[in-house]
Formats: sequence, C-alpha cells, structure tokens
Amino acid sequence: MAVSHATLRFLRTLHLYLGAFAAPALFFMALTGGLQVFNLHETVRGSSYVPPAWLVTAARLHKKQDLATPPPKKAAAAHAIPGQPAGTAEARLSPSPVAAGTPLRQWLTKIFFGLISLSLMASILTGVFMAYRGSRRPYLITTLLVAGLAVPVLILAA
Repeated sequence: MAVSHATLRFLRTLHLYLGAFAAPALFFMALTGGLQVFNLHETVRGSSYVPPAWLVTAARLHKKQDLATPPPKKAAAAHAIPGQPAGTAEARLSPSPVAAGTPLRQWLTKIFFGLISLSLMASILTGVFMAYRGSRRPYLITTLLVAGLAVPVLILAA
C-alpha cells in the first residue's frame, strides 16, 4: 500500500507533536514503574527499609491516579482472610515475599523490566532531543512539553 509524501509528512508531524506532549507523562510512568518493579515504594515486614515519601506518593499516582492517601485500615481487618474466622495476627498476615526468598527467574524478570524502564526513559529523552533538533518550531515543542507537564498537575490540583 503506497502512502503519499504529504500523508507521511503529516504523520511525522503528528507523531512529533503528540510525542512532545506525552513525553513528561511517559517519562514519569517509566520511572515510577521501574521503581515499583523492585518494590521500592513499599515497606516490607521484618525490614528497616522505609521508602521516601516522594516515592510512595509517585507510586500512588502511578497506580491509582490520585494523590489522596486513604485512611489506614485496622490491622485485623486489613489482613483478614475471607471465609476464615479471625485468629491470631500471624495467621492473618501473608508471608513477606522477601522473607520467603525470591526465585531467580523472578529477579531476572525484575531486572529485565527495570532495563526496559531505563530504555524507555532514554528513548523519551532522545526523542525530545530529536524533536528540538528536527523541528523548525522549537518554541512549539517547548509549549507542548510544558502543557504535557501542566495538564496532569492542574487536574490533580483541581
């Protein structure tokens, strides 16, 4: 199927402008998703690790599209197993995946998706660089990047 030169030019231009607008959100999703792959946004029972507040907030925004933190659940209700009578706290708590050990294939998968996250971030940054180098309207690229950053911020602020 032959595509005209004008159609290809239109599609390249559309790709350029949509990519510039989407770049901030895509970068955010790649970064926070990559960190979530390694569970860096969660505390683990039996560990002294406490995730930074910004990472917990960013992960919540990534997963729930909201910044509001829900009220804490009562420990017994939060970990109750449906259909089982309430027992000791240990019976209601699921074992920590870290304490149980992580199989090699799971770590390899985490590393793979962590590398995919890094690759996506690098691709976004090189795409923004190429957008500036290849555009005759760098002010429009800047405007679209700022708009792509401002729109979600304004939505969250509303």
